[in-house]
Amino acid sequence: MESEARRMGPEATKRAPRRVNIDSYGSYAEAQKAVEHLSDEGFPVERVAIVAEDLRFVEQVTGRKEYGQATLQGAGSGATIGAFFGFFLGLFSLVDPLVSVLVLVLYGLVFGVFVGVVVGLIFHALSGGQRDFSSVGGIEAGRYDVMVDEEVAEEASQLTARLHRFEKHGMRARDLKNRKLNRRRNGKGGKTL
Repeated sequence: MESEARRMGPEATKRAPRRVNIDSYGSYAEAQKAVEHLSDEGFPVERVAIVAEDLRFVEQVTGRKEYGQATLQGAGSGATIGAFFGFFLGLFSLVDPLVSVLVLVLYGLVFGVFVGVVVGLIFHALSGGQRDFSSVGGIEAGRYDVMVDEEVAEEASQLTARLHRFEKHGMRARDLKNRKLNRRRNGKGGKTL
C-alpha cells in the first residue's frame, strides 16, 4: 500500500476535504437552483457538490414487442451497420473514391437492412415469448443533497437559509439578485432580508 502511494506521487496522499450536507431537495433542478444562489452570492462553488441519494433503477415499459417491431428494429440496426461498413470500404477505393463510397454505402445499407430483418426476426422468435415488451430504463434519485466542504458549511447554510426565507415570502432567487443589484446601484447597504 505504501509503495502504491509513493508511485502515484504526493497527490495520492492528499485527502479530499470532508463534506457536510447543508440541504436536501426533491429534484435536481431545486438543488441546482440552490447552487446557483450560492454562486450568485459569491460563494466558492468549487467547494460544492450535488449528490444523488436513494438511487433506484426504474424501467418504464413502452409497449408490446411483436414481429413487426422486431423487424423494424432489425432493419434499422442493420442499415446503420451496413452503411457504416460501406462507407469505410469505399474510402479505400483508388479509382474514384467519392462514387465508390456512395455506391458501397448504398449496397451496405440494402444488405444491412436485409440481414438486420432476418436476424431481428430470428432472435424475436427464439425468445419464445420471454420479454416480449419494449422498455426504457433509467436511474432515479430519491433526493439530491447539496454538500459543501466542512470549513465553509456554516456560510453556505446561512446563504441557503436566506434563499428559503426569500422563497417563503413568494419571491424567486432572481428577485433577490435584482434587489441586491438595485441596492448597490443606489448606494444603499444593509441586509436583503
